[in-house]
Amino acid sequence: MARVVHFEIPAKDVEKVVDFYKKVFNWEITHWEGQTDYWLIKTGEAPEMGIDGAVYKSGEIMDKTVNTIAVEDINSAIDKIKSNGGQVVTKIDTIPGIGLFAYAVDVEGNSFGILQPLMG
Repeated sequence: MARVVHFEIPAKDVEKVVDFYKKVFNWEITHWEGQTDYWLIKTGEAPEMGIDGAVYKSGEIMDKTVNTIAVEDINSAIDKIKSNGGQVVTKIDTIPGIGLFAYAVDVEGNSFGILQPLMG
């Protein structure tokens, strides 16, 4: 079964939103080196229940909170998304050290990510 493994929060003023979540929830948030306006969120420690995420600079295509779902095979997931009325809105990208990733939308236009993690 595929599970949500990451969330992304959009922001017009990234540093303001980062500061908000740090103060409200005491999350550890750090800028991801080499990425423009993308800040990684650590919400807790394992084995505590929960997932981690990020704050990103919102844009024309991505301007809503996004959940990323881990899949075994990204190409199979893309086929299923398309055959069930969804759309894949980006090409498959490689995230070094993480896996293969793409953004998609469901039948009502809700954005989500799919991630084929590196095996290892």
